[in-house]
Amino acid sequence: MYGCPIHIDIKDGKIWIQRDFTEEGLAHQLVELGVPSSDIILGFRAPSVRQFTGFAVV
Repeated sequence: MYGCPIHIDIKDGKIWIQRDFTEEGLAHQLVELGVPSSDIILGFRAPSVRQFTGFAVV
């Protein structure tokens, strides 16, 4: 069996996290490393829910 715990795309200068099965959460780790939350999109969340995540909505 093969599984991919993380899937990230970079589109139009934004980091789209399509899949994140890490314990800490990749988005929070990126913010700790200095990436602005406005540049991170949680692609695995429905567009209508993204506005409540604290990250970019696009």
